[in-house]
Amino acid sequence: MSLRIAPPIRDAVHAGRPVVALESTVVTHGLPRPRNLTLARRLEKVVREEGAVPATVGVVDGALVVGLDDGALTALANDPSADKASLWNLAALVARGASAGTTVAATLHAAGLAGIRVFATGGIGGVHEHPFDESADLRALARTPVLTVCAGPKSILDAAATLERLESLGVPVVGYRSKRLAGFLIRELDLPLAARVDTPEDAAGVLQAQRMLDLEGGVVLSNPVSSGVDPQQFAAWLQGARDALEARGVRGRDTTPFLLARLAELSGDATVAVNLRLLEENARLAARVAVALADEAAAAPAAGSGGMR
Repeated sequence: MSLRIAPPIRDAVHAGRPVVALESTVVTHGLPRPRNLTLARRLEKVVREEGAVPATVGVVDGALVVGLDDGALTALANDPSADKASLWNLAALVARGASAGTTVAATLHAAGLAGIRVFATGGIGGVHEHPFDESADLRALARTPVLTVCAGPKSILDAAATLERLESLGVPVVGYRSKRLAGFLIRELDLPLAARVDTPEDAAGVLQAQRMLDLEGGVVLSNPVSSGVDPQQFAAWLQGARDALEARGVRGRDTTPFLLARLAELSGDATVAVNLRLLEENARLAARVAVALADEAAAAPAAGSGGMR
């Protein structure tokens, strides 16, 4: 089968228990070994600590798997040939029996197929500086009825253009305890958001309203990292990374991993430390939102509210 939902995940979704989807490109392409596997296990542990079930998604030997067990997760983390799966190449990877980490777009698609309503990631993809270079994440966010907890667009992107594109696609971007867009490695950007929520329950209510109104797609919950890098210092590091990108002629899908790796080098791993922090914070918040959704669904029949608060 090209889609495999692990029995614990299938059972949890069927029983209405809280489940959080987690991506795996951070495992295959985000960190060096063995830190990548340590991070993957830590994120799953954080989700469990908050009372939810983690469902890490990946492509293993030609199957899109929702809920990697530890053996599969270890194998993927230690596979140097593992590809990066987005929506545009997912079918080809599955057809040739490949293994891959899943991006935001591919993970969202898998979560939607499995009936999972909450997804945690670091930063979403978006609009790059080069013309016509836009992430498939944007379209996936616009058509998948899942709430995505993130720290905003990755810091190497045009955040203002990304926010505009999400608005054009009808994707609500809601600030968590903030009225400004989270800046991934920078705590906040000077980009105002139309809506703010202050509790996981309120965030769950936005997704519920989105579904009740039959609006296509999901919700982006912008969660600023608790402690980010200094904006001016980051701007200098980013310019250095972009200079190296141009000098080496890197383009397309290799742009993001190259820039992030170069930023880590220039910052002495300061950007990596922030990335690890925001990944854990987003996983924790996502689990709390998933629990709120499950609690609300369980209470709805008794209250006779049909799911609306």
